Amino acid sequence: MHITNLISQYFGKFAKKEFPTFIQKIINASYVKLMGLNMSEFKNARYYKSLNDLFTRELIIKREIDTDINTIISPTDSLITECGILKDDIALQIKGMEYSVEELLTFYCTDNFERLKDGSFMNFYLSPKDYHRYHAPCNFKLKKLIHVPGKLYPVNLKYLNKEFELFVQNERVILECENNGKLFYMVFVGALNVGQMVFEFENRVETNTDTKEIKVYTYDNIEITKGDCLGYFKMGSTVVMIWEKDSVQIEDLLNQNVRFGQKIAKI
Repeated sequence: MHITNLISQYFGKFAKKEFPTFIQKIINASYVKLMGLNMSEFKNARYYKSLNDLFTRELIIKREIDTDINTIISPTDSLITECGILKDDIALQIKGMEYSVEELLTFYCTDNFERLKDGSFMNFYLSPKDYHRYHAPCNFKLKKLIHVPGKLYPVNLKYLNKEFELFVQNERVILECENNGKLFYMVFVGALNVGQMVFEFENRVETNTDTKEIKVYTYDNIEITKGDCLGYFKMGSTVVMIWEKDSVQIEDLLNQNVRFGQKIAKI
């Protein structure tokens, strides 16, 4: 097991532990202050029973989303670290650091590689202070989920600039999706101290374990509605979205912070 996975497992055990109420309130308040969390849309920090509970907090004030069926919304609150057009199948984890989409998605997506060439991509980095739930960016039919075990390097800007093909090395969960016949992928990338990536529609996915086996789940009748909660990271991480060629026109959001519900592309 790689050292990053081991560190993340130990941190995960601490984060899910429910300390006595008085101590937990101190832990939660300290985390909110240290990370600068904006809790205006959530319960007061003292009501969360563990750090994991706080990390994975639900919105209690409903977020307004762009409901136009011809728009794609941000699935997360995050920083756009890269976005643009693929060069054949090459994407950027950050300027100057390339990786192959084929390697990211694995051979379980081989049949669709041609459709993705020269398509569009966007990277969403969730910092530890961000809202950690991820949502459906549009109405879509879920075709496949692929769980790829791997390392858990940090995915912050420092590591994106120095670790070659970081997204390809790290553990990830890949969703193969279809919107009006057009293909897109959502890739959820694990990171240091991400104890788990949880998917509400698929309880068989267990991340950050000792397994090295890639697991694939296929679906025939799962329809997801725009804005639906898909799951959550148990700490900050990254989502990569990849669309087939000529299916969307993405907004120029490089180095900008976006919020779940905000328009990021037009169909």
